[in-house]
Amino acid sequence: YQYPLMFGLILAFCWCSLVCCSRIYMGMHSILDVIAGFLYAILILVVFHPIVDQIDNFNLTYKYAPLIIISLHLALGIFSFTLDTWSTSRGDTAQILGCGAGVACGSHVNYVMGLNLDPPPETLPLSLSSLTVTVFGKAILRLLIGVVVLLLTKVAMKKATIPLACKIFRIPHDDVRKARQRMEVELPYRYITYGMVGFSLMFIVPCLFHFIGLS
Repeated sequence: YQYPLMFGLILAFCWCSLVCCSRIYMGMHSILDVIAGFLYAILILVVFHPIVDQIDNFNLTYKYAPLIIISLHLALGIFSFTLDTWSTSRGDTAQILGCGAGVACGSHVNYVMGLNLDPPPETLPLSLSSLTVTVFGKAILRLLIGVVVLLLTKVAMKKATIPLACKIFRIPHDDVRKARQRMEVELPYRYITYGMVGFSLMFIVPCLFHFIGLS
């Protein structure tokens, strides 16, 4: 959508500030952690921004892209953490990696199946339409349906993956909270659950909207 540059900059600054301050307030990170993370994000942006179109094209068009994406994200989740004690950071990282892999795989499936869910490039940028009762109602309905589908996906995958991981690795699951702190359970549970959430977000939910006429 076409929107004023200043509006976008203000929104990005406010969102970034809220995230950074919340990490410090909740005691999850120190001020130095936040500063280092901010600078690291800028470094990532500088390195990857010039080649983002090539990466996107690879994800969409290469035949074995989903296999490479899933393998890479799994490897990052497995080899990034060798913790002496349990930490929420491991699960959070697996959650982010799984969601990213699911989104990428969902986009690939859309492309392979020829589902043109995005507007043609020649029509961009889109202009913001006037807010009417119909437009507002459809937006709220899409939000509610989308959230329900994603929550159901999360609950179903959580119910399936935790007992399965415990059974495969022979870990007692009487205390689910304690079992989830084991890497053998936490990584598959987080990765598969949020991978399916990301896949649903990019493929299942848009297809559902198209089927019921809410696209």
